[in-house]
Amino acid sequence: MQIIYDGTFEGLLTAIFDIYERKFNGVKIFRKDKITALGLFENHEVHSDPDKAARVLRGLKKKLSASTLNNFYWCFLSELDGIEDHILSYARYALSSAQPVEQDYGNASVLEIAQVARKVGREKHRFEAFVRFQEINSNFYYAAIDPDHNVLPLIIPHFRRRYPAQDWLIYDTRRHYGIHYDSQTEQTHEAIMDFDAASNRGQSTCIAIDTDEAHYQSLWKHYFKHVNIPARRNMKLHLQHVPKRYWKYLVEKQ
Repeated sequence: MQIIYDGTFEGLLTAIFDIYERKFNGVKIFRKDKITALGLFENHEVHSDPDKAARVLRGLKKKLSASTLNNFYWCFLSELDGIEDHILSYARYALSSAQPVEQDYGNASVLEIAQVARKVGREKHRFEAFVRFQEINSNFYYAAIDPDHNVLPLIIPHFRRRYPAQDWLIYDTRRHYGIHYDSQTEQTHEAIMDFDAASNRGQSTCIAIDTDEAHYQSLWKHYFKHVNIPARRNMKLHLQHVPKRYWKYLVEKQ
């Protein structure tokens, strides 16, 4: 049976509730926007329900630590194929066991959740380090990202703490949504943008960069070029700390 949910974490928890309540066996969970071959299998479509989701969380909190529940959410944000099935398998294992299961890495789903959460954590850390804002149109700051995993919700607290007095927007060009921070209200909200063709779906903001911003970027490139000592360059070590796929976010690499 295929269990189809709306792609939200609340929807996934609701799906787990329905699986238990209806005693479904032999299931696979799919996001609605990724499902294929609807007519080949029996399907159950989940309607996201906050009460059902909260009941699942309460049950899991009795069996699992806060860090493991956090890993469940991080793994959900990984968007990897089949990750929902590992979350379900882990949840079933924990709920059915009289003993703690979090260190049982002999279980495939326990191991998978731990490994995927580490991957998402590494990407979160790197984007917190490598995101570079550009000032555009009167004291508004913009940054575009293209992460492998949906880490945007995870990095927002870092930038709220770091830039509390600025208005900014971080936009995920792969998933076509952003998070906007309003310094007046100190609130964030999701933003869907309508970019023109010249911006390459939001990846390029050169045409909108403030004049002073362009000047500062030029100064930074000049500074970086002159403090770099070619004789001491260790490219292997440099790539370990700054992988090449992140260079597009760094002004000095342009």
